[in-house]
Amino acid sequence: MSKVAYIIDYISKKNPVHTKKLRKTLNNLGADYDRRAHEFLTRYETILSEGGQTLDFAIDSYLQMLTDITVETLRFRETGEYSSKSFEEVNQRVYGNPEVMEYYMHGLLLSQFLWKHHFEMFGFFTMELSRRRDSIHNYLEIGGGHGLQVAEAARILAPTAHVTVVDISPTSLDLARRMVGNASVAFILSDVFLYQPPEKFDFITIGEVLEHLENPSALLQRAADLLKENGTLFITTPANAPTIDHIYLFRNAEDIRRLIRDAGLTVETEFLRYAEDVDVEIAEKYKITLLYGACLKKRPK
Repeated sequence: MSKVAYIIDYISKKNPVHTKKLRKTLNNLGADYDRRAHEFLTRYETILSEGGQTLDFAIDSYLQMLTDITVETLRFRETGEYSSKSFEEVNQRVYGNPEVMEYYMHGLLLSQFLWKHHFEMFGFFTMELSRRRDSIHNYLEIGGGHGLQVAEAARILAPTAHVTVVDISPTSLDLARRMVGNASVAFILSDVFLYQPPEKFDFITIGEVLEHLENPSALLQRAADLLKENGTLFITTPANAPTIDHIYLFRNAEDIRRLIRDAGLTVETEFLRYAEDVDVEIAEKYKITLLYGACLKKRPK
């Protein structure tokens, strides 16, 4: 039995409805998915074992995260708003609670290979990073989360490239450090607005961070300040995605594009995927979660 099959079989005993969705969406992703998922889960099981945990713990974390999302989605359908409105609320509820942060980070990590739109966005990231590899000497990730993207960056980029992660969460940094397993990557516990690097960056990644902020425009502007003039800023952020730590509600892709323009940036390439395999009209009507990704450039002065 493959590791993905084991996970789905485990979930089927506790959440058979969700299992049907997983089997439907993951069924036709092909050999590339099978290879990537096997490589990731093999590495991930080693990390879990080193921390005295098992894959079952990670799956239970994922199921707990699903419960949180279900509750938040019901509130969102009723009110049209996210339940948290400030960073202070979320910090008390999630970031300042190590127990919640632990299951949430592990749940999100598994979602990268259990949710089709997350896996496809990860593919977009690796493609865009790979084609710019030779021009990237100084890489920064703001809000490293579970560490999957920075681990991929450390793998793809040249050994001489400098790779740095800045995050405000010790729990996130610890998981990212274990996920990367590369001593040359710098992990910095800091507010990015206080972070003062010795030089600017060729490539900056902000993966699903903007929706966690009261003022995402300020972060985009800060990232632009840290970016070299011809550098690339890679972002992902969702619209209509209620969960326990989302604050800023993007209602559609145009909301995100408007924020990008207002921050003095332009879209070079973009990639959009809905969480459900439905027509765009239906997705917009029922506020289905949209995951938006883009490579951005500074607007010429």
